[in-house]
Amino acid sequence: MNELLKINYETEQPTVSARDLHEKLEISKRFSVWFETNSKGFVEGQDYTSVLSGTVVNNGATRKIQDFNISTEMAKHICLMSRTEKGMQCRQYFIDLEKAWNTPEQIMARALMMANRSINSLKDRCKFLGEQVVEQQQIITELQPKANYVDKILQSKSLVTITQIAKDYGLSGRKMNQILKDLKIQYKVGGQWVLYSKYQNNGYVHSRTIDITRTDGRPDVTMQTEWTQKGRLFLYEELKKQGYIPVIEQVA
Repeated sequence: MNELLKINYETEQPTVSARDLHEKLEISKRFSVWFETNSKGFVEGQDYTSVLSGTVVNNGATRKIQDFNISTEMAKHICLMSRTEKGMQCRQYFIDLEKAWNTPEQIMARALMMANRSINSLKDRCKFLGEQVVEQQQIITELQPKANYVDKILQSKSLVTITQIAKDYGLSGRKMNQILKDLKIQYKVGGQWVLYSKYQNNGYVHSRTIDITRTDGRPDVTMQTEWTQKGRLFLYEELKKQGYIPVIEQVA
């Protein structure tokens, strides 16, 4: 069949450019007025869709102009209403086109095309999901050390000394105490480290009384600050801000 009008087969049903039809019917009326009149009774999104098409202007540049993709059924109706020889010729073209469109061979060809599109879509989807899995696995791998350390804290209910916490960071208790002093988290009173007032009532520490024996043999007691697991998490967040991270999180 000779191609009287260019047909778009990319949609579920064949469509044709309204401007192409307007030109082929040799309509003298301005396109916008003609289409507004002939589109009455048809449903946008069902019988036609608004698109932009390119046209070459006098200086050779391409300019975008308003166009519409209309169904061949709508095109047949417009051809019939034109009541011209050109209209009858175009209408017959669309009728012949529809006959060819609905042959078993064409139906099978469309089914195969749709199947290929579905397969390609699934391939793209699988590729996307595969990339997502890899990305998520990478994130999990990066966060796993942190999760392990926090889990370690949350699983423990006992009090810990600053020396035990310092060990998690590869530091000595003396060094950790100095860091916390520099960060204005704690200060020393009578040989015991105590928290500044802004942290005192948050349940971060507990004071333990320890029996000791002086060098002269006298029995005595001393106060030792021990950290709760809540306090340990607090230190984790504060130290992380300063660039101190537990050994378990450090990249080898």
